[in-house]
Amino acid sequence: MALTSFLPAPTQLSQDQLEAEEKARSQRSRQTSLVSSRREPPPYGYRKGWIPRLLEDFGDGGAFPEIHVAQYPLDMGRKKKMSNALAIQVDSEGKIKYDAIARQGQSKDKVIYSKYTDLVPKEVMNADDPDLQRPDEEAIKEITEKTRVALEKSVSQKVAAAMPVRAADKLAPAQYIRYTPSQQGVAFNSGAKQRVIRMVEMQKDPMEPPRFKINKKIPRGPPSPPAPVMHSPSRKMTVKEQQEWKIPPCISNWKNAKGYTIPLDKRLAADGRGLQTVHKKKKKKKKK
Repeated sequence: MALTSFLPAPTQLSQDQLEAEEKARSQRSRQTSLVSSRREPPPYGYRKGWIPRLLEDFGDGGAFPEIHVAQYPLDMGRKKKMSNALAIQVDSEGKIKYDAIARQGQSKDKVIYSKYTDLVPKEVMNADDPDLQRPDEEAIKEITEKTRVALEKSVSQKVAAAMPVRAADKLAPAQYIRYTPSQQGVAFNSGAKQRVIRMVEMQKDPMEPPRFKINKKIPRGPPSPPAPVMHSPSRKMTVKEQQEWKIPPCISNWKNAKGYTIPLDKRLAADGRGLQTVHKKKKKKKKK
């Protein structure tokens, strides 16, 4: 008989047994998760009241034509939700580019200062650097001429488009193109191996209305200036005018919330009814 038969059962497992048990447990959990995550639609005849809502409800197939509900298998046909969330961008050093928030909606050529180093002045290491030198007179004249030509072209196009009647544009000179057909032979192109094509621009009618509708909103012009208010020159008020502008406070015969002591004559004067004369009609009684 072996010695292990007399020994009690071990209370703790060895390292090899623990690793084997952990591996078996992970395999069992993976199998159960695969089985539970896979969802299939109910079979035919048992789909009453069932509506596919999730992507897993469609399985590997498409929509169910017998269910009259909007269905989007693989999210096909669903309108994408617009979001203003920005994707995280990283620079060459692996740091997040937070300046993407400031650049949102701006052109790519716009210079945006979003770092502390952009505000610190640069140190000029070489004062004789050609990039730091002022341009000479010849370069200034050349750039000025290019700018003037570009501005004149832009302004002339705007003015010509705004005019109702404009003169016919000058036609471009004719262009000659040498054409060599791919089909060579006596039966093709009258036996000619090459042809010279004269390309001429078609003349446009200056009175022709625009072919395309331009829905360009013209900004409204400024309104007419407001009418000037003519005031008499300001002059100093006299003591009499100041006293006439003094408005007495409202005196009530029924309420005195502040508890002021008001003389009787002032109260009667404010009331105004004591100043009225009472008229009595003298009417003789008729004897019956």
